Amino acid sequence: MSDKSPRVFVTGAGVVTPVGNDVEQTWRNLVDGKSGAAPITRFDASEFETRFACEVKDFTPEGVIDRKDAKRMDRFVQFAVAAAHEALKNAGLALPVQDPERFGVIVGSGIGGMETFEGQHKILLEKGHRRVSPFFIPMMISDMAAGQVSITFGLKGPNFCTVSACASGAHAIGESLRLLRAGDADIILAGGAEATITPMAIAGFGNMRALSTRNDDPQRASRPFDVGRDGFVIGEGAGMLVLETEAHAKARGATLLCELAGYGASGDAYHMTAPCVDGEGAARAMKRALADAAMQPGEVGYINAHGTSTPAGDPIEVTAVKSVFCDHARRLWMGSTKSMTGHLLGAAGGLEAVICALALQRGIVPPTINLETPDPQCDIDLVPNTARNAKLKAVMSNSFGFGGHNVSLVMRATS
Repeated sequence: MSDKSPRVFVTGAGVVTPVGNDVEQTWRNLVDGKSGAAPITRFDASEFETRFACEVKDFTPEGVIDRKDAKRMDRFVQFAVAAAHEALKNAGLALPVQDPERFGVIVGSGIGGMETFEGQHKILLEKGHRRVSPFFIPMMISDMAAGQVSITFGLKGPNFCTVSACASGAHAIGESLRLLRAGDADIILAGGAEATITPMAIAGFGNMRALSTRNDDPQRASRPFDVGRDGFVIGEGAGMLVLETEAHAKARGATLLCELAGYGASGDAYHMTAPCVDGEGAARAMKRALADAAMQPGEVGYINAHGTSTPAGDPIEVTAVKSVFCDHARRLWMGSTKSMTGHLLGAAGGLEAVICALALQRGIVPPTINLETPDPQCDIDLVPNTARNAKLKAVMSNSFGFGGHNVSLVMRATS
């Protein structure tokens, strides 16, 4: 970051998650160590090897999205609009906004409207091409979360979607930071949204042996860093932040939750799904985020890990962290909230950035649940099973995606 670049702050947050449909409910359940995993209800999964997921429960777009408009939105778009609505309210922003051309929207999604795609493909096969909905394409394409948030709230600034698998939401936040520093906007709604608990997604991830098959005990299935982990638990939802330049936030008297201080991105150039075995790519992203924030490794007290509960990925992330933080790795805390929310894929980085902002503001670190026997290779403090009180100076959020996409975000306390 240039010395002349404006500082950027988080002034609002909104979520839709498997453990709550707003920030307060989600935060309470995370601190209490509650899992969102349960048998799949979105479709009949009785013949699948994995029959559970972390679904969003009791969600309704009513009160936020017009009923007619909601019918023209895929589930992932509805999540994004609902989370954006809460983030705007949380930030104290009245609609219509004063300068919509300076207000951007960047929302990542790794897959987009898969539920719509599968439903319309079934119609094509069973009823013919003339019965495919004219809304099929605009409901399904990944950019429509950003597009519909912009349309719903009248936001006319920079508007696009980042698509980088499980790093999508984090990329959206990082690129928003760059746009704000560059002066291309004063305020941006940024995050991620995903809704892929569908037959094709469960079959695809399942057949590549990425998913846990602990069907007899879903709530204990997501167990990052534990020797008994057998794959990730798929989740769905959205996480959105309101990001503002310091001058804009202070001019309107906004409450500053924390500073978004650093962004680092890298590529593994290694394998389409597997992380680089020495964690070198992830380590470079973390180093770049720290350098961008002009911070030393020892200033970071907590890392919200990518930590998906896969046999290969978890120890590689620990290796990468130890290579970056050296001796300090023994003193910091690293936890995975995916143990409770499951893996929200392209929305994970958005949700986990919200969690990091709350950890800084509220002085609490959520636990890694189901951590009963830590993998010997994961030999750092992983915040097992119980939340901790902590006055944190800075935190880091890691997101790594298929294709070798790595993102690290650094957030700093306001005082």
